[in-house]
Amino acid sequence: MDIKNLEKIANNLVSPGKGILAADESNGTMSKRLESVGIEPTEENRRKYRVNLFSSKNYEKAISGVILYDETIRQKMDDGVDIPTALKERGVYPGIKVDTGTKELEGSFGEKITEGLDGLSKRCKEYFEMGARFTKWRAVISIDEDNPSERCIKANAESLAKYARICQEEGLVPIIEPEVLMDGTHSAEKCMEVTSKVLDITFAECEKNGVYLPGALLKPNMIISGKNNNNQIDRNRVAEMTIQCLTENVPKEIPGIVFLSGGQSDQDATAHLDIMNKMNKEYPWELSYSYGRALQASALKEWAVGTPESSQNAFIKRAEMNHRARYGKWELELE
Repeated sequence: MDIKNLEKIANNLVSPGKGILAADESNGTMSKRLESVGIEPTEENRRKYRVNLFSSKNYEKAISGVILYDETIRQKMDDGVDIPTALKERGVYPGIKVDTGTKELEGSFGEKITEGLDGLSKRCKEYFEMGARFTKWRAVISIDEDNPSERCIKANAESLAKYARICQEEGLVPIIEPEVLMDGTHSAEKCMEVTSKVLDITFAECEKNGVYLPGALLKPNMIISGKNNNNQIDRNRVAEMTIQCLTENVPKEIPGIVFLSGGQSDQDATAHLDIMNKMNKEYPWELSYSYGRALQASALKEWAVGTPESSQNAFIKRAEMNHRARYGKWELELE
């Protein structure tokens, strides 16, 4: 394990003003998103849409890395250059989603376990050769009357830790993503309780498995009420509760926290990050972003009804807004 290089990459991914573009939607998910805006969901259209994003001017000002899907990392730009090479030429790290999706946790009430440990080391070797320098693995934890169970949290935490260790052994920085879903009617307090437990158990498993925390990143949810709860907390309270949760449960050795947007609106995702970075606190870790929809939703709509350039402009605008939020310098008037 080359710990110095892992540290260097992890810190570069959360450089001041920068965050990560999550463009790792599975073929099925990306096809659904194309269909939702009236575009035929073909492999070539998936490539064209993403290549258009990766061709945007100066996006590297706000984007340090791009998480790719297996199909995408093997594709080429319009000029024939491999996508990972094109990203590296812009000073952007190529990343790769390495989990293989979720299945129902046996004996549970609809809970999920993420798969992908089988053959992971071999896949990591291949992705490294293709240019990837960081990875992502997503676990999903749902909240309802029966869930989450201790067994579900523990099983997913064990998998996240094993994944992280394997990736580090192969020279790849792991992004550890234990997502507590927004779906449901639960309160923000319940979200905080569950997220705290998930983070605590996940890092305990990381310690057991010898994960080198200075060479890893955390991709958590923010503390938000379930989307079907009528009592939504305001943006300031989201930021305060999220910081409290992270301060109590995330080791200071982690160099950066790259939030997922998790179904938040574009502006909410940006505003929450901005408030956290405006708060008068000396955090032990960088607070950044690893957004998918919150960076891409407007760009996808423009790609369907506008021009390639207008789609790029929409993407660049969201990237710029989050770049500012990294410094706590976003304002609503900028929108």
